[in-house]
Amino acid sequence: MKPYERLLLENKAWAAEQLDDDPDYFNRLHQLQSPEFLWIGCSDSRVPANVITGTLPGEVFVHRNIANLVVKDDLNLLSVLHYAVTYLNVQHVIVCGHYGCGGIKAAMSEDSFGVLDGWLRNIKEVHEGHRREIDTLNDPETQADLLAELVVKQQVINIVNTDTIKQAWEKGNSPMVHGWIYGLKDGLLKPLSKVFPPMKQAPVYIL
Repeated sequence: MKPYERLLLENKAWAAEQLDDDPDYFNRLHQLQSPEFLWIGCSDSRVPANVITGTLPGEVFVHRNIANLVVKDDLNLLSVLHYAVTYLNVQHVIVCGHYGCGGIKAAMSEDSFGVLDGWLRNIKEVHEGHRREIDTLNDPETQADLLAELVVKQQVINIVNTDTIKQAWEKGNSPMVHGWIYGLKDGLLKPLSKVFPPMKQAPVYIL
């Protein structure tokens, strides 16, 4: 059996199991999408949003890219954010990084990664801005983990500065923006920062 054929067989088994448990499962899922959360995470195959949060299909709207970046000219991400906030009315936007991130480690090296170099430049900028703090740590893995946290916090700020979030907050709407990081070694999510919609003028940051 070819590897991709196993995926198709597993899909059939999963679909049959859902129908056995709840004959109306797919009909209900088809009729309604009302997620409360937008998840912006890393493309890493070890960090599937629904699995690590124990949520069901339909509960989390998901966007993933290398190293969970929020880049100001990334039309893909901006479209997802706009749709989630404006039309799905999500209440929480979560930027979730993870320790042991390959994108973070690549950005810390001097190597070239071809087309990825332009993308990794966004991480390198965070690295340069915190180099003194990061260089106080002796262990490369610990340095990378700290940078992963700093990158998440920067993406939270980037999200808050998008037109979509600014316009939503000007109208008195949600969402709250969160920065989390996931531990591959223990399977736990760690909150790093959150930003509340402003009550008057400026948003309230908790970093």
